[in-house]
This record gives sequence, structure tokens and C-alpha cells, in this order.
Amino acid sequence: MIKLPIKTAVQGLLDLQKTGESATILGIGPMSKNCVQAALELSQEDDYPVMFIASRNQVDLDELGGGYVQGWNQFTFAQAVKEVAEEIHYDNLYYLCRDHGGPWQRDKERNDHLPTEEAMELGRQSYVGDIEAGFDLLMIDPTKDPFEIGKVIPLDTVLERTVDLIDFCEKERKTRYLPEIGYEVGTEETNGGLTSTETYETFIKRLKVELDKRGLPMPTFIVGQTGTLTRKTEQVGHFNFKNAYDLAQMAKKYGVGLKEHNGDYLDDVTLLEHVPSSITATNVAPQYGTEETRAYLNLAKVEAKLVEYGLVKEASKISETLLVKAIESERWRKWMVGDQVNLTVEEILNGDITLQEEILDIAGHYTFNDDEVKTEIEKLYANLSAYNIDGKRYVINHIKRPIRDYAECYNLKGVTTRIKNILK
Repeated sequence: MIKLPIKTAVQGLLDLQKTGESATILGIGPMSKNCVQAALELSQEDDYPVMFIASRNQVDLDELGGGYVQGWNQFTFAQAVKEVAEEIHYDNLYYLCRDHGGPWQRDKERNDHLPTEEAMELGRQSYVGDIEAGFDLLMIDPTKDPFEIGKVIPLDTVLERTVDLIDFCEKERKTRYLPEIGYEVGTEETNGGLTSTETYETFIKRLKVELDKRGLPMPTFIVGQTGTLTRKTEQVGHFNFKNAYDLAQMAKKYGVGLKEHNGDYLDDVTLLEHVPSSITATNVAPQYGTEETRAYLNLAKVEAKLVEYGLVKEASKISETLLVKAIESERWRKWMVGDQVNLTVEEILNGDITLQEEILDIAGHYTFNDDEVKTEIEKLYANLSAYNIDGKRYVINHIKRPIRDYAECYNLKGVTTRIKNILK
């Protein structure tokens, strides 16, 4: 199969919006290799493109600290996705995408309050890794500025940094004679609010002027806040159909797709509103990590029954290990609300079991690459396999459930063929 560039695929989606056959494609956070396999299997089974959206905390150059997902850098991530695709004889469209690339996008860079030029340079270094590893889409996000905490970064600053970074990436791509890539940009940090259509159009118009001046391409996606917001393991935002529709029409005037972030844990009614509101793509990530954690805990309960019945002599310690490692990771802090965010690890480990379990649900997936966790998962699988339960298969199938729900509501079945037909 000749791979359609992501910009061409999105143009096909925009064209399909006029025919009643459109869809909203999924940007899936590659929370593990199991998650990648689940997404590719469904993409293959139901004939639709899928985007893997990797943040810099998840996947990055080794010299910049690497990523918490499987220890992947851009090259090993690309290779792992390719290996899974080959194993399942995949022949549809998948796209490797940088989610939230740019300065201060690693937690450590922001916490260390790196000076602007140093943070920009590290962002550029990371983008070079993306480009060389064959990423299809780069999100240019200069909106995480540790010196502007609690404030909205001035539009002029966002525009200037966005254009400079696109210019840099295009030069690096062309120097290497690599094919066209897509870009994703945004006007502000996603925080559950709404992007006004006035701000959105101002941003697009001014961006177009600056890009045209330098002979640079318009982005493939512009992020707009539709009211969605993920906290803990819930959708706590309020999707606004009219705002989403207005933003999508505004973006479409410039040949660009509206991208929604924080799309986790949406109910079916909200999901079904996405196609008529003309949202071109939605990002979903932590939900799939949480579902994988829940799958391991379900298997651990089955294992406990086998021990109880005397069939298994020694159970794995997967539940306890995941719990402790999740709490010690402290990565749950970004998803918590209220005073809980300030609790120490010791206070939590010695405290309320309900809060411990809540943190495990939120942050278990950050620990899947930990050696102790991997050892316990293998022991769990071995214990279950002896009694004809394929643990890994169950985990992958469990992750497929929420992806399938979204795909059904987003009208994704057959969309690769529909895109190709309308582009002929």
C-alpha cells in the first residue's frame, strides 16, 4: 500500500464532510506495545487510519531522558510499531505523530525552569529525532512556559515561536530529502475551557500571513478547546457542540482540520456529536493506560482464585507491585484535583486504601516498563497459561473495547477506502 501523507488524508476527511460520509479519526496515546497492537488490529479489521500521538514524556531521545513508555526513543518506537504491524500483516494507514512537541514539554524541563533559549534548543533537538525517525505529524506547542504560570501566553509569543519552529523543522526535513510531513498547532494550553471563534480565526489568519512570508506550509490540524477535560480517570469537562462546530467551520475555510484534545472517557451521546460537529480528529491517551491496568488487576483476581482452589502454588505480586510503583512514580499528580496533589508518597502509602487504589487506576500505566512490574506480569501470564488463559490476548482485547466504542460512534468503519475514493 502506498502511504497517503497525513495532510492528504485529512484533506480527504474534509472533503467527506460534504458528502455525509465523514468521520472523526482517533489520535491514540501509545501507552504500551499492547495498546499499539490493539489499535492496529482494529484499524485493520475496520479499515480506518490511526494516529499514534506520543508526548515527549512518553517517547524522546535517549540523550534528552528517553520516554516512560517501554523506554522508547523515536527510533525504537517507530521500529516497535513496524514490528507489530508486520506480525499482524497490517496493510492500512498508521501515522506516527508528535504530541506536544517543543520547549518545556518534558516535565523535568518545566520543573527546572530552563531558560527560554535552552528549552527551545532541546525542543528543536527532539524534533530532529522525530523527523529522522520518520514521524508523519509534528505538534508545535510552545504554550508550556514555566515563567507564565497561571497566565495565558501572549498570542504574539505563541505565533513567533510556532512559526520559528515550523521553519526549523522544514529546513531539517528538506536537508535530509525526506517527504512532506504535517504540522499541528494550537492557540493555548488545553484546560477544559472553550476557544473563542474570534481568537481562533485571529490566530489562523495571522499564522497564515507569517507562514506565507517564509514559504512554509499551513498546518494539517489546529487544536481548539471544545470543553473536554480529563482529570483522575474521568471526563470532567463539558463538550460544547456549537463551539466545536463553529471552530471546525472556521478551520475548514483555511483547509485545516479541527483537532480536539482531552477526549478520554466521553459518553456515547458526546461521541456521536463529533461527526456532525465536523471535528476532524480527537486525542485519547490516559484512558487506554488505565484500561490496561484494569486488565492486569482482573487477571490477578482470576489468578487468586486459582491459588484458592489449589491449582496455582505461588501467585504473582502484580497488584501490589503496580500499586507501590504507581504511587512512587508521582506522575499521578498532574491528574489529581484539590489538596490531594500535595500529599507525599509516604502519606499515601501509609494512608487510605481507597486513595491508593485511585492512584493505581490513574498511574499504573506509567510503570509498565519497570523491571519488577514486567517480571510480575510474566509470572501472572505463566500462571494463567497453565490453565488455558491467554493473559496477553485478554489485555489487548480489553484495550480494544473503548477504542471500538469510539470508532463506532466516530463513523470510522471503512473510512480509509472512503478517503481514497474521494481523492481519486
